[in-house]
This record gives sequence, structure tokens and C-alpha cells, in this order.
Amino acid sequence: MPRVIIPVGFSLGPQHRYVRPADPTPESWEIHLGADMVDLSEDEVGVYGAVFLDVEGHSELRVDRARLVESLLTAPKPQPDAARLVEALVNRGLLLEFDPEGPLEDVFRHYRLFPTAEGMGSTAEEPHYHRMGHHNHPLVALQNDAYVMWAFSFLHANLWEACAYFARADEEELAAGEDPIGLTPEGVAREVAVNLPMMIATQCAFLDPVAAL
Repeated sequence: MPRVIIPVGFSLGPQHRYVRPADPTPESWEIHLGADMVDLSEDEVGVYGAVFLDVEGHSELRVDRARLVESLLTAPKPQPDAARLVEALVNRGLLLEFDPEGPLEDVFRHYRLFPTAEGMGSTAEEPHYHRMGHHNHPLVALQNDAYVMWAFSFLHANLWEACAYFARADEEELAAGEDPIGLTPEGVAREVAVNLPMMIATQCAFLDPVAAL
């Protein structure tokens, strides 16, 4: 499987100059990234924002660098410098490429996952799926392990530690006579990884670098 590509950080929006008469063109666009706030140009934020658009592709783990660049080159307003801009954003840590089916510990130790949507729980018809979305409109449905990670993993030092904690709890919180269901950090991380692009594309979560303050 090609490595998927997803945005990292949280948009803080356009920043305008303190001038009169007012200048309608923003001076920059700011992104919260770990302990930093980084500025993007108009071209850069256009590329960064484009990564969110292909929700269906993200749901099928098909949005990789090549697909992103092609979408920018063939957009109604083409971005001829797409390949260079994508490379630059990857190098600055604003885009992340990873293999959801490959080794995940090294990747997950560098990030934390934050929920940015409403948790809507399950339904009587599908009690095994837990939904999230905005304004009472569900956008993503996850099975329990990924849903718990979405809701609570930010309490841990990094996403891998959260997966390991959840896997340990499978055995530590058993009632008398209960058997563990066999969770492992790797298995929990895999469940998160295959759902991560969809969570981020729908803006139900954001991934942030681990920051030391």
C-alpha cells in the first residue's frame, strides 16, 4: 500500500495586517503545530487545505502524495507548483506520510491525537459502531477501540503510549473469571491508523506533534 498523506496541526485562520485602509488580502495563514505557530503563504495554505477535500479517498486510504499532487494540478484553479509545495509542507511537518499497515510505533510516538467533533455514541441498529460529527450530523463511525482512542488518547504523552495503555487495560480491568480479548498496542494502533485519515479529513480530529514546553 502506498503511504497515505494527511495534514498535521490545527488551522488558526488568516491573519490580516494592521493597516488603514484595510487590506483584504491576508498577510499569512496561521497553523498551530505542536508548541509553535507557523505561517503559510496563500499558495501553501491552498495545498494544505486541499488535503482535506478528498473525504471518500481518505476513507479508502487512497490519498497519497501522487494523488494529492494530481488533484492540485487538475483543479479548477491549477497549482503548477504542486509537487514542490507538497514536498515543502512535508519537510516542515505540516503534512505526514505513513503506511497505515506498516510499523506504527515510531510514527505514533511523535504525535498526539485530539478530538474536535461531537461524540454521538452508537445506535440501536449498529451498537458496535460509535459515531462522531458536527452539529448533530454524524460524519465518521468507528468501532470501540478507535473511538476510545479518539476520545481519550490526548491524555497520554503520545499516541503510542495511549494505545499501549488501552491494551494493558484489557487485562488489568478484568472481572473475576473474565478472559482478556487479546488486545495489543500494535492492534489498537492499527485500528487507529486505518481510521485516522477519515477522522482528520472530516475535521473530527487533528494530529499534533508531541511538544515539550
